Amino acid sequence: MGRLFGTDGARGIANTEISCELAMKIGRATAMVLSENSDNKKLKVLIGTDTRKSADMLLSAISAGFCSVGCDVLILGVVPTPAVAFLVKEYSYDAGVMISASHNTCEYNGIKIFRSNGYKLPDEMEERIEAIILDEVIPPPLKVGGEVGSITSGRNAVKDYIHHIENTAVAHFYGMRIAIDCANGSASETANELFRRLGAECTVINCKPDGENINANCGSTHIEVLQKYVAENGFDLGFSFDGDADRLLCVDSDGALVDGDKIIAICSKAMKEQGRLNANTAVVTVMSNMGLFRFFEKNGINCEKTKVGDRYVLEKMLEKGYHIGGEQSGHVIFLDHATTGDGQLTAVQILNCVRTTGKSLKELADEIEIYPQVLKNVRVSSLGKLRLFEDKDIKIAIEEAEKELGSDGRVLVRASGTEPLVRVMLEGKDAGQIERLSELIAQVVKERLI
Repeated sequence: MGRLFGTDGARGIANTEISCELAMKIGRATAMVLSENSDNKKLKVLIGTDTRKSADMLLSAISAGFCSVGCDVLILGVVPTPAVAFLVKEYSYDAGVMISASHNTCEYNGIKIFRSNGYKLPDEMEERIEAIILDEVIPPPLKVGGEVGSITSGRNAVKDYIHHIENTAVAHFYGMRIAIDCANGSASETANELFRRLGAECTVINCKPDGENINANCGSTHIEVLQKYVAENGFDLGFSFDGDADRLLCVDSDGALVDGDKIIAICSKAMKEQGRLNANTAVVTVMSNMGLFRFFEKNGINCEKTKVGDRYVLEKMLEKGYHIGGEQSGHVIFLDHATTGDGQLTAVQILNCVRTTGKSLKELADEIEIYPQVLKNVRVSSLGKLRLFEDKDIKIAIEEAEKELGSDGRVLVRASGTEPLVRVMLEGKDAGQIERLSELIAQVVKERLI
């Protein structure tokens, strides 16, 4: 990836790393790149935000950037990121922008850009935008007079998005008691209305955003809050979203976590039984739990593995025509219904599985045995990270651990793509064993790559 955009847009501390000046430049440069790939005389862009305080500031700046080069802007207001991905295609706009830093706390913000087809920009377009901004060799085609773009507000964005998600339900969910944690983020605008319209009895928590409390001790990054709430109040299940509602973690009636791996397992099995799982294949990352792979084997489901990152999962799905994929963190993509991960869409698919099977979420989740997993982040030098796969001592340590674990475990050692870290992950049936082996490998990595 390039210098501004990571695996999920541009992100950093708002007003410093993601400044108003940068937001304006991203607006202008994005419009310039889009115009190179469009026959439209006047481009149209829609923009949504989450609930963090810096959203309005960056919204104003990037909107000004778009308008200054002649683009018309439609402001959606506070919506989930997947709503932008859906509405840009539904409304026939040239691009959609989401101002959000997802699961990060309020001091962060970010800019995600979607094409007219609802998919995130490909690498080459992001790199072109970066080149325009950072190299500043191409002056922006600033407009004057009547050619300057206009800004309008979209009044039906939330309603249209909720209607889209509602249409993916196979039945109403009368009689289900659901607790929902909105992370004081985008789902605060949509979740209560959506699940009540579907007939569920809902109790919504952390749905009073004040600009600063997004993801603060709530939501999918603090799942223990919902776990305790569900277990103590007798709910059938619970849903927990992150700040922009593109990921979901679930909680069963006992308060036990149902993570992305289990969600993918449950939904993949249901899709296979319904004849909707193309090539009987699901896509996950190398970080998915070994228990998921065993579940797939037992149920005749094939599995494709990618690098960590939902964009890599999506690339593989599009390349091979697969219909479901995702990450342990709760980013799950259902290509039959959406072009990106969508927490509320995923929640409805889980409810579909509960309703059609007649089983509780606990019963469905208990079919997947999750192996104990240990992850250690070892700080190394930047040059040391490059030597990871050439060092003989590290190879020996990994091989010895793999030999001891045998078929009942696995070892995954990889370099971080963004930090001077080596991540050491082990899985196995014996928690004590994998803790001991992971510590041995981590120590060798630390000594050899300092």
